[in-house]
Amino acid sequence: MTVPNLLFIITDQQQAATVDPTSPCLTPNLDALAARGTRFTRCYAANPICSPSRASLFTGLLPHSHGMVDVTHAVPAYRAELQAGLAMWPELLHEAGYQTGYFGKWHVERSNRLENFGFDDYEVEAYHQLQGLVERDDADVRGVVRQPGYKDFLLYGVTDQPVEETPEYQLYSQGIDFLRNAVRDPDRPWALFLSSEAPHDPYVAPRSYFQRYDPAVLPRPVSFDDPLADRPAIYCRIQRVWQDLDWDDYARATACYYALCTLIDDQIGRVLAVLEELGQLDNTVIVFTSDHGDYMGAHRLMLKGVPAFEEVYRVPLIVAGPGVPMSNSIDKTTSVIDIGPTLIELLTGRRFDCQGRSFAPLLRGDVAGWTDEAYAEMQGQRFAYQQRVLWRDQWKYVFNTFDEDELYDLAADPHELHNRAGDPACRPLLESMAGRMWQIIEETDDWNMRQAQYGMFRFAPVGPELTL
Repeated sequence: MTVPNLLFIITDQQQAATVDPTSPCLTPNLDALAARGTRFTRCYAANPICSPSRASLFTGLLPHSHGMVDVTHAVPAYRAELQAGLAMWPELLHEAGYQTGYFGKWHVERSNRLENFGFDDYEVEAYHQLQGLVERDDADVRGVVRQPGYKDFLLYGVTDQPVEETPEYQLYSQGIDFLRNAVRDPDRPWALFLSSEAPHDPYVAPRSYFQRYDPAVLPRPVSFDDPLADRPAIYCRIQRVWQDLDWDDYARATACYYALCTLIDDQIGRVLAVLEELGQLDNTVIVFTSDHGDYMGAHRLMLKGVPAFEEVYRVPLIVAGPGVPMSNSIDKTTSVIDIGPTLIELLTGRRFDCQGRSFAPLLRGDVAGWTDEAYAEMQGQRFAYQQRVLWRDQWKYVFNTFDEDELYDLAADPHELHNRAGDPACRPLLESMAGRMWQIIEETDDWNMRQAQYGMFRFAPVGPELTL
């Protein structure tokens, strides 16, 4: 039996809704990939910012367990450092004989020495461009946020840059070169990782892609006029950052964001065409995902951060290839920490021991033993906003250590407009969800949270000593 190859595609800050079947975002190559495989409609990031979620993706561990709890360039090392000696699942592929390559944004840890994590060939330094504020003198149709005492913040723009000069085109070209070299050894499987920084802000897109969208006809998010009245006060403070933008600004930003998603989709089409040309397509497991999402106007917010809404936590996940059902959709709840153990099972038949779980049974149609649950955590970005988020069946619970909690019925209220945490009728459910949170905290040794029983910390709906 031929050992399958792996093509792993990850974008940065791409909302899951961009690849939903009804999305106005144009992604024909990903649509075709989903038709060849399985789309997961409820996959969640382990954290809403880059480095913590990426480290969780590759270690299968929650951020408190791997230590990279903030973005590498945003804080000093003592505030966020990947723990030494942790296994990453690409290492198991390398040990199994795979030729491995990684091109694009890494942002998992600070060394950028990927040979330590199972990669033979890589280029990451050239693609770490969006660190801090970004200025683009070549962008017009510009959207800039100006506030007293702050540097201008470029949100979106349009350029005349040829697509061939974009980082996305260049990194996919490197990946294609890797493939052409890898197939020269037909007895050795390969695993290629392509990681674009787009569609991360600033949403600066080539004009040829921006012109594929008409901002005037893009729909407003249902939650756009949400005043956030019963949500944590910090959500409202962050919302005020964008208060001088009108819907036209949001629409142009969305068009630029979609344009970048379409640009990436074209690059995916390029690499898939090369796979077919090389006779590798039918023997390659292909995965498409992102590290986290983007509010993109939902609740009148942009970017990502502490507001724990679905737009920033739900990520795209498409899996295709040998052993994966075609034209399939799975609505069971999964997490990015489940991806590694799943791929190791599919590709090598081995186990990757971590806090995630293989969803290979779901691909086989075995849903009987699957608990519909996901869990995430936020330790803040620069500022400390400790949160724990639990999805269980149709409900979502957010434990906010800095304000009141949140509870949403995602079946009845998918746009999260009604916080049910203060509803007396939901009190038993709230306590049950909080109890499950404490159980996960215990199981994963989230020591700092587990020990928070001093007088000033005792404000969860129930405490960690509760026995479920």
